[in-house]
Amino acid sequence: MSGQNKKAKILIVDDDQDDFIITGEYVKHIPGVSYDIEWCPRYSDALQHMINKDYDLYFVDYRLGAKSGVDLLKEAISNNCDDPIILLTGKGNYNVDIEAMQIGAVDYLVKPELTIEKMERSIRYALERAANVRALKANERKYRNIFEKSKDIVFITNEHLDFIDVNETIVSLLGYRKEEILNTNLTDLIEQAQHKKYLQHTIASGSEVDDWEVVIVTKNGEKKSCMLTATVEEDNKGSIYVQGIMHDITNLKKVEKATLQAEKLAAAGRLVRTLAHEVRNPLNNITLSVEQMQQDLKDDTSALYMNIIQRNSRRISDLISELLNTSRPTEITMQEEILQSVLDDVIAASIDRLTLKRIKLHVSYPDEGITIRADKEKLKLALLNIVINAIEAMQEKTGSLSISLHLLTESIVLNISDNGCGISEENVTRLFEPYFTQKRNGMGLGLAFTLNILQAHKAAIEVYSKEQIGTTFTITFPLANMLMSESENEEIADGE
Repeated sequence: MSGQNKKAKILIVDDDQDDFIITGEYVKHIPGVSYDIEWCPRYSDALQHMINKDYDLYFVDYRLGAKSGVDLLKEAISNNCDDPIILLTGKGNYNVDIEAMQIGAVDYLVKPELTIEKMERSIRYALERAANVRALKANERKYRNIFEKSKDIVFITNEHLDFIDVNETIVSLLGYRKEEILNTNLTDLIEQAQHKKYLQHTIASGSEVDDWEVVIVTKNGEKKSCMLTATVEEDNKGSIYVQGIMHDITNLKKVEKATLQAEKLAAAGRLVRTLAHEVRNPLNNITLSVEQMQQDLKDDTSALYMNIIQRNSRRISDLISELLNTSRPTEITMQEEILQSVLDDVIAASIDRLTLKRIKLHVSYPDEGITIRADKEKLKLALLNIVINAIEAMQEKTGSLSISLHLLTESIVLNISDNGCGISEENVTRLFEPYFTQKRNGMGLGLAFTLNILQAHKAAIEVYSKEQIGTTFTITFPLANMLMSESENEEIADGE
């Protein structure tokens, strides 16, 4: 019933009009309520009413000519009729009773045993049950809708973590088709072996996993940081299953990492400026004193020592200037450039090193030129620094350098990969810190300078490395029109 005051509509399906009248009288004499009662003597008409959901409740006689009430019940339910159906029969039959209830009848009544009380109870039970079933189905549709449209991966597995069901978000986040993932175990998606074991042990013990950060590997091998929540549940048959959610935090981690890098650079910059100020004052005094003393020197030995002091003073001054340059935001002049052309210049500048170490070079570009807004010379220096580091990390003759460029919907992705010595996980996190270096004579400013330039180009950089396997630098540039729109917005804001 759609409203609280609306009468329930009852259809009595019986090919005997006298039986219809008798059954109807029982319904009419139920105290305190009234129903709209109608008669249908034909099987086909009754089926159509059920399919159309024309009534709230159906009484169906077991004998309907060539076909039975059980046949009507089966056909109605196969045509998605979910309204309550009560089967009527002239005499009790246990087998018919059981069959009717198994098919989906809400009750089974024997006509000679009918009373007003039995009829009232049966109708009340049937209508209440129908209302509960509709509410359950509405909730099921609601939660199914949430399940399917969630931006997070929502999944159900068995107790062994084999996928039973998963929403379509798995396609966009991990690249798997739904059919593929249903033949997969949840632990197969997790990168680290110890994390796999932890998840298996936790679920096996019946405990829940709550907001656990884990690295998930996509179908194409990309790694995504996700927050995993999973709980162990039991269905109405006593079977154990696991339900859970995976929330992608990859972009959040990238933003956190970029913010941390910016904070480190800013802190290093403040330190450098303080040191430069404190060192340059006494250094200037030393330089002026040496210049004054050189005018009064007579012997060559003293002059030699003074020249050594002067040269090293200049070197210290130059180092301070270099440190200051790497700590300041890079000033760049943006204009439209073809990224392939910039990379060609980088390769040309490093070709001698590649040739001397007999390193194989693999280059992959899209056919069409990709335009970005960049300071060509500074961007060349930044990329050349990465390429030279890659060359130096590889062995002669066995080294292989790969430079690939991919145009995506909103960005351009540049990958620079080598098969060199690799970088430990601990050192990868420190790679762009100023003054951190693994080179014997390095100052640790090259990659800090590179990061400074790339940030000025609004480019993001990620490093993936395994020791003794190699390293990949992934640089993501925004498209030229995106950069232009951002700069236009800034100009509008300044104008306001």
